[in-house]
Amino acid sequence: MRLKKLSFVFAIMVLLTSGIFTTCATTPHYQLSRFIDPVTCGGCHDTIYQQWQNSMHNLAQKDPVYLEFARYYLKQLKDEASTDPDELAEAEICVKCHVPVGYLSGFPKTVTQELEEEDRLPDIAREGIQCDYCHSIIGARKLYNAQFKYDPGNGDTDPGIKRGPFKDSESSYHQSAYSKFHTESKICGTCHDVRHVRFGTKLETTYEEWLASPYNTANQDTHVPCQGCHMYHRPDIPATGSTPRPKNPGTAAFGAPEREHIFTHYFVGGNSVVPAGFGDDEKSAMAVSRLQNAARLELDTTDIKKYYFEIKITNNGAGHKLPTGLTDVRQMWLEIIVTTEKGKVVYASGKADPKGYLPENTIMYHTVFGDGKGNAIENIAKAREILADNRIKPGETAVEKIMLPEGTSGKLTISVRLLYRIASQKNVDMVMKEKRIKLPVIEMEAEKTSVSL
Repeated sequence: MRLKKLSFVFAIMVLLTSGIFTTCATTPHYQLSRFIDPVTCGGCHDTIYQQWQNSMHNLAQKDPVYLEFARYYLKQLKDEASTDPDELAEAEICVKCHVPVGYLSGFPKTVTQELEEEDRLPDIAREGIQCDYCHSIIGARKLYNAQFKYDPGNGDTDPGIKRGPFKDSESSYHQSAYSKFHTESKICGTCHDVRHVRFGTKLETTYEEWLASPYNTANQDTHVPCQGCHMYHRPDIPATGSTPRPKNPGTAAFGAPEREHIFTHYFVGGNSVVPAGFGDDEKSAMAVSRLQNAARLELDTTDIKKYYFEIKITNNGAGHKLPTGLTDVRQMWLEIIVTTEKGKVVYASGKADPKGYLPENTIMYHTVFGDGKGNAIENIAKAREILADNRIKPGETAVEKIMLPEGTSGKLTISVRLLYRIASQKNVDMVMKEKRIKLPVIEMEAEKTSVSL
């Protein structure tokens, strides 16, 4: 099934992701004609352009899941008599990151415009987070909610200065300049830290998580910025903290000098769903590989005679928490099944039913947002507080103690899997009633052992 974008979840949530950003009044408008179509950039930077196509950046606006969830949450807010205007403001501003060139040039300024006036969207705005958008950035006002500073050129005939990681870049088409900002995690964090535009609730903290991680050091030999993993990532090279991250030698453009490392632009993260929905199985496989190298799972049955065992999950591959992003939607959980020699189940948790829905006793690693009164909320636009966050920090280990029924005896088989899904299947079914999709469950790690009681 070709899902036009399942970033899904990403969007989800973008909703999931979204909520992103600052008010319209704080962002200057730029004429759309000042931005260059990514196809033009691909004329010289062909390899990078091909990597970027069908990436999560490229598909940021086309994601059907993002669009459907945005529509669902907006309708929910508009239909509720008690909706706070500040909640509606949050739901409307997802476009700032998902349709950045359109937002900067004046349309769409809200999700409602994006959904109801879709025919008006300029073609270049549909290309999501693109070449000229990123390489026209000169800094940030604040390191969250996409509060960048920009200096775009004046279109194809006067493209202006394009900024990047090399100090000696030259081009016969545009001016080139070195940008330290483009080599730092700050440029990633300015979008990947998200706060509620009115309540200030921290909805996404990927950058803050990295700041507090062992990858952020003062030692150049041990410091690994976001780019050190995500822009080394390529087919068969997941480039995580638990795997080698070899450099990618080559050229950045036709006629450019050979360099020790060319930063890759696949930008798939852990999303295997959306790229596959657009026919890009290579990027989908890259996302799966990344997830399978993000964590280590261990079973400790030392105290099984006391009717319990422990499961240890170590975040040994990610420079941020597991999972990260808008983690009220993302799902990372343990599936635990203990059976007797005859196959009788004596303990089970996290086993999805035929619909893909998880039981109430599932051990889930996620964030729970609240309404400010201690009540969990579904619509992220209502998030005034964080009620719970049990995600696993970089380099740290979560330990789960699993109690078996007293009196259990005989030979037992313990099977544990660490699983990941971009979002709740139940929520997707509820929101995308006419466009139902079966979300794949990715097995990140699995362990099985036999014990006797």
